[in-house]
Amino acid sequence: MNIYIESRVLDIADYIIETGATVRAAAGVFGVSKSTVHKDVTERLKQINKALAEQVAAVLEINREERHIRGGRATYLKYHGGDALKGA
Repeated sequence: MNIYIESRVLDIADYIIETGATVRAAAGVFGVSKSTVHKDVTERLKQINKALAEQVAAVLEINREERHIRGGRATYLKYHGGDALKGA
C-alpha cells in the first residue's frame, strides 16, 4: 500500500474516532469520495491496524443506528426552516 494512502487511512480513522463523524462528513473534510472513505475504514484499515479498525467500526455502527434520526431532522428543517426548532 502506498505511503500516502496509508497516511490518509490513519488520518481519516483518527478523525472519525475523535469527532464521531459520518462517512459523508469525513469525505467532505478530506476531499475524497464517500466510497473511498468507506473502503479506507472498512478494508484498508484492517490491514494497517486492527484495533483502530474496531474503534472506527463502533463509531460507524452508532452512526448507522442514528441515521434515521438525522434524516428526519433534515427533512423537518427543509420544510420548517432552521429557526423552527428554537420554539420546540
